[in-house]
Amino acid sequence: MKKVLAIAPYSYLPYFSGGQKFIALFFEHLGNEVDLTVISVEENDFSLAKNYKTIPLLKKSFSRYLDINLAAKIVSLVKKENYDAIIWEHPYYAWLAYKVKRQTAITTILHSHNIEYQRFRTLGKWWWPILKVYEKWFSQFADFIFYITAIDKKFAVEHWNVPVRKAIDVPFGIEIDQYPRDRENCKLLLRTKHAISEDETILLFNGSLDYKPNLDALIVILKQINPILLSHKSFKYKILICGKGLPGELNELKEYKNENIIYTGFVNDIETYFKGADLFLNPVQAGGGIKTKMVEAIGFGTTVVATSSGAIGIEPELCAGKLIVVEDGNWNVFGRAVIEYARLEHVTPHEYYNYYYYRNIVKNIMTVLNRN
Repeated sequence: MKKVLAIAPYSYLPYFSGGQKFIALFFEHLGNEVDLTVISVEENDFSLAKNYKTIPLLKKSFSRYLDINLAAKIVSLVKKENYDAIIWEHPYYAWLAYKVKRQTAITTILHSHNIEYQRFRTLGKWWWPILKVYEKWFSQFADFIFYITAIDKKFAVEHWNVPVRKAIDVPFGIEIDQYPRDRENCKLLLRTKHAISEDETILLFNGSLDYKPNLDALIVILKQINPILLSHKSFKYKILICGKGLPGELNELKEYKNENIIYTGFVNDIETYFKGADLFLNPVQAGGGIKTKMVEAIGFGTTVVATSSGAIGIEPELCAGKLIVVEDGNWNVFGRAVIEYARLEHVTPHEYYNYYYYRNIVKNIMTVLNRN
């Protein structure tokens, strides 16, 4: 069995955001196939890591990214445990990865969740050009790079001269391999729990609301999309808003209660909401990278209406009618698309599950690890 060390420089257990969930499930499924050890921060609840070892080596503060003592500690660990490969989550530790690789010659893998500098550029961070140079450098000295989308991989190959043999597809995964059979039961549960009548369409938005692109998308739903839906008197619906971190000034969206808006807060059973909804709304216009909630929604059988920016990274040819894309900012068309597709039921195709199912993703990873 291959021995793999991974570096995750942030809290991810328990997970609350799509990014945290990506890391948690990636390690969980990879841990089924390799002898995995994860170095991370103390703030994790490591009791939730069931099938891999953990080492709380990293500091809580931002200074962890500048901790020069880490190099000797990780080099010593790699030599002692004789790991076959090391996976670095995100490019932030490029300097450290370079030092460890030089001193141990270990196979070095960058796990890219986005082209990070592009994400921070859309968020208006002044230092994105510095990150661009830093991220490109890591991509060039790494032995392999795992890309979450084909778009990111194409960019790296064409603009950063990353060899195709080094660029590996590792999408955000789902844990089911076929269209769910309990969608109607889940729909009934949501109608009962939230007093939604039989003739009302169930619309869903989910995301961490302390993340600005998600909060901006919520404001668009409240101020732009919902008024359009309300103007169509014959369209009966409720919009469920799920997610933690809603700013206090929005007062749990109580002023929108009479406008078909239901705020649930963070829900532990988000799968039930995905499977029970008629449509998932994704009017996100910034942030970069794939929107993991969309991957899950389609996997659980729910059609998604998304902006062009929100749909970035999803493989459209695999969706077969489950993904409706509208130009950014065209909220009239977005609203009409919601009404038009609300009750149209398309089954998510087998090809979608073949690509996004975690076991198949890990099989591809093992092919890479077995090259060495």
